[in-house]
Amino acid sequence: MNRRSLLVLLGLATAGSAQAGRARTGRASPSPIRGSGRSGGLPFQPVPTPLPLPLDGLSAAEQRRHYGQVRLEDRLVVPAGYRADLLAVWGDPLGDGSFGYNNDHLAYLALAPGQALLTVNFEYISPLPWAEGLGEARGLSLPLEQLQAALADRNSRVDATALASGDPLLAMVKEVAGAALEDLGIGVAGLEQGPEGRWRRQPGRFDRRISGLSGLQDPAQALRASGPAAAVFRAERRLGYDDGLGERIIGTFANCAGGTTPWGTVLSAEENIQKEVCEAVYADGSSLDPSELPFHWDGRRLRGLGNPFALAGNKYGWIVEVDPRRPQRPAVKHTALGRCRHEAVAVKAQAGQPLVLYSGCDRHGGHLYRFVSAGRVRDPLDPANSALFSAGRLEVAQFGAGGQGRWIPLLPSTALAPQLPSHYQRWGLSQATRLPDPDRRQPGAVDLSSDAEVKRYREQFSTLASLYPGTGDAQLGAILIDAHLAANAVGATAAARPEDTVFDPATGDLLIAFTAGGADREGRADPAIFSGPAGEPTWPHGWVMRLSESTASAGGFRWQMVAVGGLPWEGGMGFANPDNLEVDGAGNVWVVTDRSSGASPAEAFGNNSCWVLPRRGPARGEALCFATGPMECELTGPCFDSAEHTLFLAVQHPGEVHGSRRAQEVSRHTTALVARDGAGFEQERWVPTGSNWPSGVPGRVPRPGIVAISRQTGGPLLP
Repeated sequence: MNRRSLLVLLGLATAGSAQAGRARTGRASPSPIRGSGRSGGLPFQPVPTPLPLPLDGLSAAEQRRHYGQVRLEDRLVVPAGYRADLLAVWGDPLGDGSFGYNNDHLAYLALAPGQALLTVNFEYISPLPWAEGLGEARGLSLPLEQLQAALADRNSRVDATALASGDPLLAMVKEVAGAALEDLGIGVAGLEQGPEGRWRRQPGRFDRRISGLSGLQDPAQALRASGPAAAVFRAERRLGYDDGLGERIIGTFANCAGGTTPWGTVLSAEENIQKEVCEAVYADGSSLDPSELPFHWDGRRLRGLGNPFALAGNKYGWIVEVDPRRPQRPAVKHTALGRCRHEAVAVKAQAGQPLVLYSGCDRHGGHLYRFVSAGRVRDPLDPANSALFSAGRLEVAQFGAGGQGRWIPLLPSTALAPQLPSHYQRWGLSQATRLPDPDRRQPGAVDLSSDAEVKRYREQFSTLASLYPGTGDAQLGAILIDAHLAANAVGATAAARPEDTVFDPATGDLLIAFTAGGADREGRADPAIFSGPAGEPTWPHGWVMRLSESTASAGGFRWQMVAVGGLPWEGGMGFANPDNLEVDGAGNVWVVTDRSSGASPAEAFGNNSCWVLPRRGPARGEALCFATGPMECELTGPCFDSAEHTLFLAVQHPGEVHGSRRAQEVSRHTTALVARDGAGFEQERWVPTGSNWPSGVPGRVPRPGIVAISRQTGGPLLP
């Protein structure tokens, strides 16, 4: 990544017209900051990584010696002079339930001096460590082995909705699926600041748990829906499944990224709902029958959790608003914001202007969305602004290769203009165009592999109104429920897994983390926009983009790719798969990474990590590693306290692949690296097998948790 692009990322340089689009990058070659063992003029002493980096202060020969043998660590490593205090772990008491599994997005809300709330997302179940730890964390003894044996002759799956009420198999399925759904959702936890300035858990009246089953037993705990899709939920007649609940919704799960509003509420994004409920819908927005996604348990995979409880899939995949200070207020799913595999939530509220929200769909070929409210903001701090999420215009981004872009509204009148399969052929790629099934009595999508097929499709359907029947809110609601396919149909750019959006306070621009450019059977990132430093059409290591626009009323924007993940000798910054972003008050950009825990092109990068891109000082525009996580984990949800003396981080899914580490088990790997002079060498690497975080005790189960990182001497996190 060239230095100029990184300065643009930090708002320290202005991109000229020739650079407004992609930042083409060569090998990273900044001047090394010598003596990396001392912090020198850096804001902190960077944490060691297993890769030779441009800023490590070593010559090529020294890099070959220093990185020749490396041992990864099963612990959270922070810079010298810092400490990480454990605040909460899976299974701790929280509200009327317990601290959930696989904590993700965090949102800090100050209440009074020394008192605060932390809102936490609980995303999904990692079956192996979850099954190992149920006894220790939650005091549960589930019939996991009996259920696995009972399903062995059923291909490890069963449609629980077809079982008789007295069937012992149904009881086992509901017990296991219920325990898993109770470990998902959203939590609100009280914090207090000790006399030494460090934060710790302090249970109080605001503590709360909203789980995947909230409202199942007590209707008063059900979530509610705002916006157009509520008309679909309460329709008397429909093409698909009716759960009989009208606008009421049972629980929330797959809660991944999120955001906060200026008036103090928290927005939680439901992401990979397709693993637990049916994602495909009919033309009128109604859901498939829950029987279409059976419950599955084979000892390694746990899926279809919604099946035993007959959950309607069209009620999941939304952005959920929670007010941490009002525990009696039901959480709301705002359907005007669209339904997809939501990540990346950033809210802009300016007096006299519409309320604007940016979000993304985290899938290969997913899209970047913008919501513009119909009403206008009077006071950005007024809680009444929540009502503005109920009505407005959802738009989807179309990126031009020259650095321009436009927002396409997802309205009935919008014309169809899907991307043609031939678009990908110039890169030697084969990619079908996925569109709503042309038989509008059938749910889901079809893949059209030729331009001729797409042309015939457009002759049959000219606008979104011709694809989605009905009028008024019922028609708009159906479009919004099927937002991903509707966006494909109108020509939105297939993006590279947009996972976070944050505003740069210095410029007001939007920074977007695109985690990986690749493909699966459902889609592919557009290589005209998302290509590697040397033009590679598939780049698995991700990017950060800067998006600039004048006002919410403007239909266009400018974009520039300003940071790229990847190996330094291939043009990357030394980290892989940027996921969550945060910008502190001084303008420093914080990045946490999400590379796969299994074998992948990112294996060379070692454990997932947290990086800082300083705005000022000798490392301005470079990347400094601030923390590395335990084995097989992901670091998520970075946020700060009001004084920015503390960084809160979530440690998600430690030990996800191998579960508990026993007897200091390690495996040996050989990794090919490149030194500063361009010469390759091999690294011998010892990797712990599994995890024991946070206890560090061999054989003890790993447990996801939240940490508070601060300077040992107190004061600002970065001086």
